[in-house]
Amino acid sequence: MSEHRIGIIMNGVTGRMGTNQHLLRSILAIREQGGVRCGDRMIIPEPVLTGRNEEKLRVLAERCGVENYTTDLDSVLADDAYPVFFDASGTPYRVGFLERAIAAGKDIYCEKPTATSYGAALAIAEKAEAAGVKNGTVQDKLWLPGIQKFRALCKEGFFGEILSVRGEFGYWVYPGHDPDRPAQRPSWNYRKEDGGGIIIDMHCHWRYVIDNLFGRITRVFSHASTHIPERIDEQGNPYSCSADDAAYAIFATEKGVVCQFNSSWCVRVRRDELFTMQVDGTEGSATVGLRKCIVQSRADTPTPVWNPDIESPIDFFEDWQEVRPGEEFDNAFKTQWEIFLRHVVADEPFPWTLREGAKGVQLAELSWQSIEEGCWVEVPE
Repeated sequence: MSEHRIGIIMNGVTGRMGTNQHLLRSILAIREQGGVRCGDRMIIPEPVLTGRNEEKLRVLAERCGVENYTTDLDSVLADDAYPVFFDASGTPYRVGFLERAIAAGKDIYCEKPTATSYGAALAIAEKAEAAGVKNGTVQDKLWLPGIQKFRALCKEGFFGEILSVRGEFGYWVYPGHDPDRPAQRPSWNYRKEDGGGIIIDMHCHWRYVIDNLFGRITRVFSHASTHIPERIDEQGNPYSCSADDAAYAIFATEKGVVCQFNSSWCVRVRRDELFTMQVDGTEGSATVGLRKCIVQSRADTPTPVWNPDIESPIDFFEDWQEVRPGEEFDNAFKTQWEIFLRHVVADEPFPWTLREGAKGVQLAELSWQSIEEGCWVEVPE
C-alpha cells in the first residue's frame, strides 16, 4: 500500500494527558502499527512537538523518540509540511493558539474544553468554519470499551425504553499536606483563574456523553462545592482553592431520560471503576464503566420485599452478567485520532467539531447559572 505522510503540530503535550494519551498512546502508537488505513493508503503521522519550555520538549522528544521539536510555533505554522494543528495546552491559552493556527490555514484538532467561556468557544468554532479548515474536538469517552458495549446493546433494543441514568465519577485526590501522599493532579485544576474546576472539566464530557447516548440535554439543575479549601502546590506551598472540586447535577433530555451525574475529586471509590453509569430501562439495566458493561434483563430481575429487620435473602449482585468480558478495544483517544486523520486526508465524516465542543462549554456555563440562581435552566438548541 502507498503511504500518505501528514505533519502534525502537537502543541502543549508535555502535560500528563497530552503525553500519555495523545502522543504515546495515539500518534506514536499509530506510527508503530504502520499508520491508519484509508482506502489503498496508509496515513502516517509525522509529529513536531511545540511548547514554551525547551527543556521539557527536549526531554519528552528524547524519551519518545520524536525527532522534531521547537519553541518557535510561528515557524511550524508557516511550514506547509505540517497541515494539522493539535492543542493540549492550558485552557486559558487555547483560543489564542487556535486563532493563530486557523489564520495559518491549518486543520484543527484540540482537547476540551475548547475555551473558558461559551462565547469564546462558539467564536473560535465560527472562525474555523469561516476559514474552511477541518476541525474537531476530543470527545474520547464515546470510544471507551464499556460505552461501546453499551451502545451495541442499545441498538439491539436490550433496554427497551431508557428511563434514567445515574453517573458517578471521580476519586480521592490528596491535598498534598502529607508528604507521603502527594497530590495526583496538578494544582491548576483547583484554581479557577487558571482554568480549573470540575464543572468546566467534566460537564463538557457529560454533554457529549448524554447527547450521544440518551438524547439532547434540554435542562440542567446543578450544585457545586469546594470541599477542600486548601491544597499544596508543586513547590510545596499551600494555596487557597478557588475552583469547585465537586459537582452534583441533574440533566433532563429531549427523550425524557433523567440523568443524575456526580463528579468529585473528594470521594472514595466503592464501585467497579472510577466512572460508572447505572442505566435503567423498561426491559433491562446496565452498569456501564470505562471498560465494563454489566447487565440485568427484565427476566433476571429479582422481586425484593422491604424488610429492614432481617438480612436480605437476595444477593443483588447475582443475576448480572458482564457483556463480552474478554473483548479487546483500542485506546479511545487513538480511535478518535484515526477517524480525524481519515477525515483530513479523505474527507470521511467527523461530526465532533469545534461547534460540538462549544456545547460542552455552554453546559458548564448553564450549570453555573443554575447554581447561582438556584433553579432549573433551559439548554437552548
